[in-house]
Amino acid sequence: MRVPFTKMHGLGNDFIVVRADGLEVPTDALIRGLADRRTGIGFDQLLWLDRPRSPSADIRYRVFNADGGEAEQCGNGARCIAKLLSNSGEFGDRPLTLEHATGTTEARIQADGSVALAMGIPDFRPENVPFVTDSEQASYSVEVGDDLVELRVVSIGNPHAVIEVDDVSVAPVAELGAELERHAQFPNRANIGFMQVVDSGHIRLRVFERGVGETRACGTGACAAAVIGHHIGKLTDDVTVEMPGGNLTVRWQGNDTSVWLIGEAVTVFEGAVEI
Repeated sequence: MRVPFTKMHGLGNDFIVVRADGLEVPTDALIRGLADRRTGIGFDQLLWLDRPRSPSADIRYRVFNADGGEAEQCGNGARCIAKLLSNSGEFGDRPLTLEHATGTTEARIQADGSVALAMGIPDFRPENVPFVTDSEQASYSVEVGDDLVELRVVSIGNPHAVIEVDDVSVAPVAELGAELERHAQFPNRANIGFMQVVDSGHIRLRVFERGVGETRACGTGACAAAVIGHHIGKLTDDVTVEMPGGNLTVRWQGNDTSVWLIGEAVTVFEGAVEI
């Protein structure tokens, strides 16, 4: 079946968006083929849009990584979905409610065309990340080979670990990220962020995404790093998160408030593919 798609990106974190409308989800093998940047379309994630189950939601989306595995949430992807729906005109200019595997997300189009998402309340409880440990702590020492790596964990609707480094440009993202993504203490695997604090309102970040590898940007990874930095007293409520693909803004007032993710979402091209 020939299916239309839209290719989009948020700071170089790229997607194909499909309005599925009841179509059967592609197999893992087909997703991997479509994700291939030489013989397929090429993308970090496939965003599969369908009719919502919740009466309060405008649309439901599922997120599939380039390796075919399904993810719970995707901040940059959700921003692209909101921009696509806004551009279509079908929902007017009101805020949108996007349904996903772990709940719903509110999306607002800003005056400058950027998209703001309410990503929910961060969850630091290790069992909800999930992260296997005997007790909740401020940070954890994880064995990787002969080394101990200190990290902090949080759920932004999907699992994240954040490692603070002195210089993100020389951090061992590919090697250590791959080791930790599939570490036994992360039973659902995890996204691994490497964070350099520049000042209280600015961090540099690289993220090894679960099922993809290092990406140009990661929306939930930006949220995870910013809220962890805030949680330990190093960052303010508003943080510029500088990543290889560009900057995102993360806003979090702490405690039981939702974290907001703000940034651009760009349409690259439209096409159709056999699924």
